[in-house]
Amino acid sequence: MKVKATLKQIAKELNVSVSTVSKALNDSPEISDQTKIKIKEYAKLKNYKPNVIGLNLKNRKTKTIGVIIPNILNAFFAKVFSGIEKVADEHGYNVITCISNESIVKEISTLDMLSNGTIDGFILSVSEEAQKLQDYSHFTEIINDGTPIVMFDRIAEGVECDKVVVDDFNSALNSTQRLIDLGCKNIALFSSVDELSVGKLRTDGYLQALQDNNITVNNSIILRTNSEEDLNAAILSLPANEPIDAIFALEETDTVAALKYGLRHGFKIPEELSIIGFADGILASRRLTPSVTTVSQHAPEIGEKAAQLLIDRLETKEENLPFKTVVIKTILKERESTRK
Repeated sequence: MKVKATLKQIAKELNVSVSTVSKALNDSPEISDQTKIKIKEYAKLKNYKPNVIGLNLKNRKTKTIGVIIPNILNAFFAKVFSGIEKVADEHGYNVITCISNESIVKEISTLDMLSNGTIDGFILSVSEEAQKLQDYSHFTEIINDGTPIVMFDRIAEGVECDKVVVDDFNSALNSTQRLIDLGCKNIALFSSVDELSVGKLRTDGYLQALQDNNITVNNSIILRTNSEEDLNAAILSLPANEPIDAIFALEETDTVAALKYGLRHGFKIPEELSIIGFADGILASRRLTPSVTTVSQHAPEIGEKAAQLLIDRLETKEENLPFKTVVIKTILKERESTRK
C-alpha cells in the first residue's frame, strides 16, 4: 500500500517551498506552467491527496451539516432526512446524522460533540423530553456561540432561528371538517403526542372544527396521551356504548391504532366508521386494508427547505440576515377509510 506524501515532503524533495507546491496544485497564476506540471506529476507519482477536512477547517468551513432527529423508526423523519441529504449533496455538503431518542441529555451531548468545529450548522427536530420540560437553553447557547440552527416540525417557539413547520392547526381543522362534511358527528380523537407542540396544535384544530359546527365536545372519546402504550390502554378503556362514527388520529401509530380499533369492533369502514390520520409512511396509507385517508406533510419538501435555509445562512455575506419561518401546506390524500 502506497504511503501518501505530504506537501512538506514534496516541497523538500523538489527543493521548493511548501507555498509553491500548494499554489501549483491549486493552479495559481503565480506559478509557471512548467513548474505546475513538474509538481503535479510528482504529487501524482507520490500518491498525494489533499486533506479536504484540513483545508475546510483552515477556511473555517467543514462543509458538513449536523442533523439531529428524535426517532429513527418514524417514517416522517426518515423522509425529511432524504430531503435534507438531497439539497446538501447538490451544494457539496456532507451530512452527519444523530438520534436524540427523545432525550434532552442525548440532545445536549450531541450538540456539544458536533459544535466543536466538526460541523457548520444544525438541522433538528426538538426532542420530546425538551418539549415536555420546555427547556431550550442548549439551543440558545449553540446559536449564541455562532453555530446556526434550523428547526423543523417540532420547534422551540422562544428560540430565534430559522424554522420549517407544517400548518398543523389548519390541517387538523380541515381534516375534522372533512369528516363532518361526510356526515360524521361523533368524531373521536386518538393522540399519543399530546405533550408535543404538533400534538397540541392538531388537537386545537380538531376542537375548533367541532366548535365551528356546534358539535358538543365529548371528552370520553378524546384520547390525549403521551405514548403509544398509553394510547392503546386508553383505547381499551373506551366505553363500549360510545356511538363513534369517525376517528381523527394525530400520528402514524395513532392512525394504525384507529384502524385496528375499527376492525376489532366489527365496524364497516368507511360506511360505519371513517378514519383520517396524520401519516407520511406507507404503513398507514398503503400497507393496511382498507387503505387509510391521510394528511400528507410533504416530509421530503420539509427537509429540502430546511437544508436550503441553513446553507443560505452559511453562505451569505449579510451579517444580520433575518430569521425565516417557512410553513409547508399539507394535503389530504383520500383513500378507502373515508366515504366518497
